[in-house]
Amino acid sequence: MSTTDRRTFVLVHGAWHGGWCWPRVADVLRGRGHTVLTPTLTGLGERAHLLSPAVDVNLHGRDIANVLRFEDLSDVVLVGHSYGGPVISAVADSERSRIRQLVYLDSGIAEGGQSMLDRLPPALAAARIAASIDVDGTLCFPVPPAEAFGVTDPDDAAWLLRHLVPQPLATFQQPLALSGPVGNGVPATYIVCSDPVYAPLEASRQWARAAGWPMRELATGHDAMVTAPGPLADMLEELAR
Repeated sequence: MSTTDRRTFVLVHGAWHGGWCWPRVADVLRGRGHTVLTPTLTGLGERAHLLSPAVDVNLHGRDIANVLRFEDLSDVVLVGHSYGGPVISAVADSERSRIRQLVYLDSGIAEGGQSMLDRLPPALAAARIAASIDVDGTLCFPVPPAEAFGVTDPDDAAWLLRHLVPQPLATFQQPLALSGPVGNGVPATYIVCSDPVYAPLEASRQWARAAGWPMRELATGHDAMVTAPGPLADMLEELAR
């Protein structure tokens, strides 16, 4: 691969997850000569000890914006999975000049002033709030079963459940602070994971279609980085060109 074909990917995980969920995709992309970063958002993964009521979607946007700034990154392909969608929207709002492409991987989409709970079906939003638990003084959504992410292989499911941690309620309840439109003018593509379709994201998929974004499809479950890492890496590389 020539140096002009090499890209920098920053892969942002979704709710309950951490940067630990990306190694299968990251290994493929790195093996092809690309630079790949897989940061973990505050209060999740190996940063779960930083959980507090102050952790919300806007803080998570600053997490990733700081990765781009302090790693001196430019021409970045910024990928947000699931809850990572509004996170990368926040990053594009402040760091547009550093980003080449936004990829919303089976992700939620919230406009400025909206929360992720606003984008969920009302009954599901109410059920998630009702099921929230206290974790060391912070209200959180408990960890769902692996099947909720489309992961059915027993070994993969066990690996997933060893790593998932409760998701701070504020990350879904706090409105997203954007100064401009979603994506801030950066080219954006939405990837639908279609087998099975993750029902809570239907409103976000409809929003992306109505916005005229290119729509791509992977015939796999919601956690495509676990269930279809090779095809996902291929698609990300293709989009990065």
